Amino acid sequence: MSNKVDIKIVAKEGAVIPAYKTSGAAGADVCACIDTPVLIRKGERKLIPTGLFFEIPEGYEIQLRPRSGLALKNGITVLNTPGTIDSDYRGELMALLINLGEEDFTVNPKDRIAQIIVAPVTLGNFVIAQSLSETERGSGGYGSTGV
Repeated sequence: MSNKVDIKIVAKEGAVIPAYKTSGAAGADVCACIDTPVLIRKGERKLIPTGLFFEIPEGYEIQLRPRSGLALKNGITVLNTPGTIDSDYRGELMALLINLGEEDFTVNPKDRIAQIIVAPVTLGNFVIAQSLSETERGSGGYGSTGV
C-alpha cells in the first residue's frame, strides 16, 4: 500500500493531468503541452512545456525523470535528471529533454515525455567541523573502488 499526498494542480487548456499507468507505478507520466510538433535533432536539447503548475506541500518535492522506453528506443532523456521541483516553485513544469540517440526525434502534442515522482524531503543541518572521521575509503572517488 502506497502513501498518498494531495498536490494541487493548475493545468493549461490542452494539458494532460499526470497519471500512474499501473497500480504499482511509482512514477506518473507527464505529457507535452505543445500546439505543433517539436523536432529535437540528435545531440540537441529542448525545453518542452507540460502545461502543469503544482502546489507541492512543504516537506515534499517532485522529481522529473526520464521514461525508460523513450531512453531505450530513441535515446531521449531528461538532461538534468532527476530534475527537482521545490515546494515553493509555482511556475510551469518544463522538461529539459536531450536527444542522445542516432536519429532526430519529434515530440508531438500530448506525447508522454517524462515521469514525475513525489518524494519526501529531508533537510541537512550543515555543521562546520575542523576534521572528519577516518574511513577505509577515505577520499577515494571516481573509480577508486574498482571498475
